[in-house]
Amino acid sequence: MSLDRRHVNTLLAALPLAATPAFAQRRRETLVLAMVLEPPSLDPTTGASAAIGEIVHYNIFEGLTKITMDGSVVPLLAESWTVTPDGKAATFKLKRGVLFSDGKPFDAQTVKFSFDRARAPDSTNKARKAVFDNIDSVQVQGTHSVSLVLKVADPLLPFRLGENTAVMLHPDSAAQAGTQPVGTGPFRLDSWNKGSGVTLVKSPNHRDAAKVQLRRVNFRFINDPAAQVAALLAGDVDAMPRFGAAQALRQFRSNPRFVVETGFTAGKGILAINNRKPPLNDVRVRRALAHAIDRQAFIDGALEGLAKPIGSHFAPTDTGYQDLSKLTPYDPARARALLKEAGITGPLNLTLTLPPPQYARTGGEIVAAQLAKVGVNTKIENVEWAAWLGGAFKGNFDLTLILHVEPLDYVRAYTDPAYYFGYDSPRFRSLVAALGSATTAAERQRLWRDIQRQLADDAVNVFIWNPSQVTVFRKGLRGLWSSSPIFANDLAAVSWAAPA
Repeated sequence: MSLDRRHVNTLLAALPLAATPAFAQRRRETLVLAMVLEPPSLDPTTGASAAIGEIVHYNIFEGLTKITMDGSVVPLLAESWTVTPDGKAATFKLKRGVLFSDGKPFDAQTVKFSFDRARAPDSTNKARKAVFDNIDSVQVQGTHSVSLVLKVADPLLPFRLGENTAVMLHPDSAAQAGTQPVGTGPFRLDSWNKGSGVTLVKSPNHRDAAKVQLRRVNFRFINDPAAQVAALLAGDVDAMPRFGAAQALRQFRSNPRFVVETGFTAGKGILAINNRKPPLNDVRVRRALAHAIDRQAFIDGALEGLAKPIGSHFAPTDTGYQDLSKLTPYDPARARALLKEAGITGPLNLTLTLPPPQYARTGGEIVAAQLAKVGVNTKIENVEWAAWLGGAFKGNFDLTLILHVEPLDYVRAYTDPAYYFGYDSPRFRSLVAALGSATTAAERQRLWRDIQRQLADDAVNVFIWNPSQVTVFRKGLRGLWSSSPIFANDLAAVSWAAPA
């Protein structure tokens, strides 16, 4: 049978487009990320959960500065800034042409609104004490310039303004930012299905929209480690930036469909102690708990060795860090002696409240077994994240295992006696105040050392581990952060490799 040219052309026209080399497969524009915890809100200025920043920071909301993956600070909504010689005023020159996702302009008045809101008497901003209470005034100097006048100099101000607590909010909708966020970022909220996930879509009003490769991003909440593994293997999710199932890493490392990367974090994993409740208000009891915990055994058993021991509320990435883990070494005999010295002759019965992440559920069993060896019996109470925030985080607990992920958060956590573990130390507060007025690098270094030592000496909590970050993702995905100086997912930098 023979065909003339007319018949050949007709048959070719009927073939599917993908069957011809001229119509190559398009680059993917969607992404599905897994997260352990669902945030209680989408407003990072009012909520304590790091899960908020994982979704909205740098994606929906932006700040004046940006903290990059290596921990350095670069301009974001501010194109530059200058600081006076005494360090008490910083002037920010703002980028022009910046729009919110609803098309309204960002300017110096937006900055004043956002910072005045954060430092208002009724503000619940979690960085208020560390950052915003130190702002004496916010001075607008034209449409695209604004100055922050400080009560005391803060050499860390550019870094702190890059955290999610300092994002710029839309003046018309700030009150609804928890459920209907409107920001200047490259994405906007499409939907939030409670208990399931959050979907972001690309914002056409972003100044660099042409450079953003992803059109749609779905965050899925999966707190069960086995379910995380299954979702990745089944292709239901493309990546998990902070992978929780450390015991499954060997499986992914040997699978050619996946890439596993390990980096650093600013996290501090602690056995938090309620300093208000007898007998935990006795420093001898708290020190006994610290000596009862074998940090390395915890790291090996709960985290597959992917962490470093710590001895105070500082991470190795924090400015001024000192390793104080040897100050309270694992010493069960010393722990028992301290409990006896504190008048505890029989078993001490406490409740250990554990939130959903695997470090808590697996690590909690290890902690309970170690405490039992020194006569501290713990009743394990597993709770969901909302219940932890409404219970333990409100001060209703004995012990809880939790990871604090914000860098340099010692001001908020330890200068406020109302904070959930209730540490009340005038000496510690005086050290922090002295740091704020320090004028030389040597003086600041000494005070950072003293601050860390004070927390360790007071055994406010049992400081256990600084976790590594483990990211698991499908081969071909590019741009995910392999380290987390802050908990964020910078999606504007993420893309898929072009199909071969």
